[in-house]
Amino acid sequence: MEVRAFFEGLASRVDPGTIGGIDQTYRFEIEEAGTWHVAVREGKIIVTEGDGEPADATIHANGEVFERIISGEQNPAMAYMSGKVKVDGDLGAVMKLQKLFS
Repeated sequence: MEVRAFFEGLASRVDPGTIGGIDQTYRFEIEEAGTWHVAVREGKIIVTEGDGEPADATIHANGEVFERIISGEQNPAMAYMSGKVKVDGDLGAVMKLQKLFS
């Protein structure tokens, strides 16, 4: 799946029941693809393109690595531990992202 398509369809793919109780914001800075802000609140996801809003955590990755993560070819935790994905901010918030990627 292409990075842009992932973010454009994210809100419709996630079951609201799986994200209940999460109140976090994320910035995804994906090299060669763009920047997206994802807000998860009250069982809803709001995705906006661009980097203007503050976030609890910022995730940095190149487009190739991110595409492998969203396709299931790359384990996100292993990508982080090997330095292919970098995180600034609240690591606990990032751990909750599994609910968005499953």
